[in-house]
Amino acid sequence: MRIGIIGAGQLGQMLGYAARKLGHKCYFLDPSDAPPAARAGPVIQAAFDDRVALSVLADKCDVLTYEFENVPVEALQDIADQVPVYPPLDALRLAQDRLTEKQLFEQLDIPLPKYHPIDSVDDLRQAAESIGLPLVIKTRRMGYDGKGQFVLHDKEQLDAAWQELGGKALIAEQWIEFDYEVSAIGVRGTNGDIATYCLTHNEHAAGILRVSRAPVGDESLTHSATTYLHALLESLDYVGVLALELFVVGDELLANEFAPRVHNSGHWTIEGAETSQFSNHILAVSNAVPGPTDTLGHAGMINLVGHIPDAATDLADGVLHDYGKTARPGRKLGHITVVTDSAEVRDALIEHIGQSVT
Repeated sequence: MRIGIIGAGQLGQMLGYAARKLGHKCYFLDPSDAPPAARAGPVIQAAFDDRVALSVLADKCDVLTYEFENVPVEALQDIADQVPVYPPLDALRLAQDRLTEKQLFEQLDIPLPKYHPIDSVDDLRQAAESIGLPLVIKTRRMGYDGKGQFVLHDKEQLDAAWQELGGKALIAEQWIEFDYEVSAIGVRGTNGDIATYCLTHNEHAAGILRVSRAPVGDESLTHSATTYLHALLESLDYVGVLALELFVVGDELLANEFAPRVHNSGHWTIEGAETSQFSNHILAVSNAVPGPTDTLGHAGMINLVGHIPDAATDLADGVLHDYGKTARPGRKLGHITVVTDSAEVRDALIEHIGQSVT
C-alpha cells in the first residue's frame, strides 16, 4: 500500500520505518529542507496547507495520515474525497482547540480540571474568581511543549498575562497539584478493533517530555485510563493511534489533552512492546487488524533535547534513536530506550544514562 504522511519530522520518520517493515511505501509532505523522514521515503516540499501539493500527495497514495495535530483541517477536507484520511478529521478538529477538546471530555464523562474560555481581561478576572489561583492560561490553538502558556499566581499578573497572550483565543485551566503524569495510548482499526498499551509514567521539564517509564503498576488507574481511551476511540469512530495525557491525583485521573497521532511518550514501544505504536498506526490506517500490545519487560525512554553527546552513541545498555536533526536548544534530537526484567534495574539504568548524556 502507498501511504501518504503529512509531516516529515521524527514521528513521520518512525512511521516510515514501520511501514517499510510491513511492506508499504510512504510519501511525505513537509516544508522543511531536510526533514528526518526523508530517510524513510520521498518528500514533497510544500506548506501543509498547499492544496495543490496535498492533491499531488493524495494522487500518489491509497490513504493519508498525519504526524502532528496542527495540520489545517480545511486543506485536508478538500482532498478527503480523493483518498481516505485517518485519523478522522473530526478528531483532528476537536484536538486543535483546547475548548472543544475539553467539551468532548465532558460529553464522554472523562474527568478533567475546571476551565474557563478567555476572550478579554474581564474573562481572566472572572476565571480567577470562579476557579481560583493559580491558573494556567493557554492559547486554545497551536500550543505544544509548554509554548503559549502563562501561569497566573496572583491577580496583579492579569494585565501581564493578557499582554503576553492576548489577541488569541485563550482558555484558563485550574492549576492541579498532581502526583505525576501518565499517558494512555491506544489504537483502533477500520473494523473497530481496539488495542491499548499499558499506562506510561511521564516526567517533563520546561514543558518538554524528558523521561517515560512503562508499565505503571496500578490496576485501578489502568482500568480507568483504558475506559476513557475506549470512549474516545469509539465516539470519534477513530482509526489509528491516539494518546490521552492525564494527571494522577491520589487514586483519580484528570484528563489534560489528547493527541490524534503517535506520541512521544510511546517511543518505548519500539523495543518494549510486541507491536510498536508506529507499526500499529500503519496497520490501522492500512485496513489491517492492530497487533498485540503486550510489554516485553520494564521499559524506559530518555529524550535527548538540544544535543546528542558522544556518550549516547556508545551505550553499553540501551538503544539510541538519532533523528538526524540539526542541534539547537529545546529541540528533540533523539531518544534512548531501555528494556529490563525489573523496574528497579530499569530505573537504575535511566539514572545512569541520564547522568552520562546531560
